[in-house]
Amino acid sequence: MKYSICMVSDFFYPNSGGVEAHVFQLSQCLLAMGHKVIVVTHSYGSRVGIRYMTSGLKVYYCPYKTFYKGCVLPTMLTTLPLLRNIFIREQVDIVHGHSAFSTLAHEAMLHAGSMGIRTVFTDHSLFGFADTSAIVTNNFLQVSLAQVDHCICVSYTGKENTVLRANVTSHRVSVIPNAVDSAAFTPEPSRRSSDRITVVMVSRLVYRKGADLLAGLIPLACRKHDKVRDVLVQGDIYINCSLTEAFCIAIVEAASCGLQVVSTRVGGVPEVLPPDQIWLTEPTVESLLSGLDAAVAEAGRPSALSAWDRHRRVASMYRWQEVAARTQDVYDIVYLSSGPLSGKFMIAVLFLLRLYSAFLEWFQPREDIELAADWQRGFRSANQPLQH
Repeated sequence: MKYSICMVSDFFYPNSGGVEAHVFQLSQCLLAMGHKVIVVTHSYGSRVGIRYMTSGLKVYYCPYKTFYKGCVLPTMLTTLPLLRNIFIREQVDIVHGHSAFSTLAHEAMLHAGSMGIRTVFTDHSLFGFADTSAIVTNNFLQVSLAQVDHCICVSYTGKENTVLRANVTSHRVSVIPNAVDSAAFTPEPSRRSSDRITVVMVSRLVYRKGADLLAGLIPLACRKHDKVRDVLVQGDIYINCSLTEAFCIAIVEAASCGLQVVSTRVGGVPEVLPPDQIWLTEPTVESLLSGLDAAVAEAGRPSALSAWDRHRRVASMYRWQEVAARTQDVYDIVYLSSGPLSGKFMIAVLFLLRLYSAFLEWFQPREDIELAADWQRGFRSANQPLQH
């Protein structure tokens, strides 16, 4: 069955990050499989309105201003008129929200539920349970996910975390890992030095990525390896200092380029690579230094995997086409099943949204909304009847 899918997140291009890349790559593969896919996000500066990307991917940059860390202000009601218009225009069958941080994703899923549209949510992060931020986010997530048809997590550790903090039953959560465009991340051994080991870290300089651990590690490593001053140029070893990760796409990209990986043993990281392609350490400077020493020693052994061996392994394990196929299976599940509903507060919220939707249906009937032309000729959504 072919679907009209609406991906929604506050995080999308031109912003950069793991969620942004995930939404784009998944959308491209679903388009290639014959589905119709659009993306809804907020405006970025002067980028407002409809834009088209590779393969005719249609992106709605809605005129919403960001409120906190790139997310729009949560209002529940003000986003409904425009999102309803988009859902009707594009004959959307499934709304797929991304990221627990994304206000726009949660509101879109709520509105879709009030309109009888199936919903899927992908959680890309791990959260704690004790700090104020986590408590607020987790309570909000419980409300939002109470009416979502199905959830996707990028690791089994992520699934356990989501089930516990959002009070979601485990059978409503599937694990579908991230992937890598292995054609874009290939080894180039000729650019490596034959007389030194180079250690690379590519990461955002934020607390959860372990930037403070790296600051403590570099001077110690340089005292032990006097040629590491040329670090971060061409790599043999990739180091990841994250304090929390649901998956960590960066280590997959590094392994695809042929690098040996040293990483903190946090979140879903131990699930990502085979043991002979990653040295796992505790999130301390001393443990990272020991792991780096072991990786440097391993790199000098004749038995070490070649860069192309590492690349071929990753290319066979992580493919966006496989992610898209498994995501399509989730769409089949939610489209053919009845959606969940739990919690008195959630019932009250949906009741209000349905009243608002009824008013909008009177104020602007759906038959007065012009349907959007499809980029893919011959596409027919699951909700669109056959023409005789």
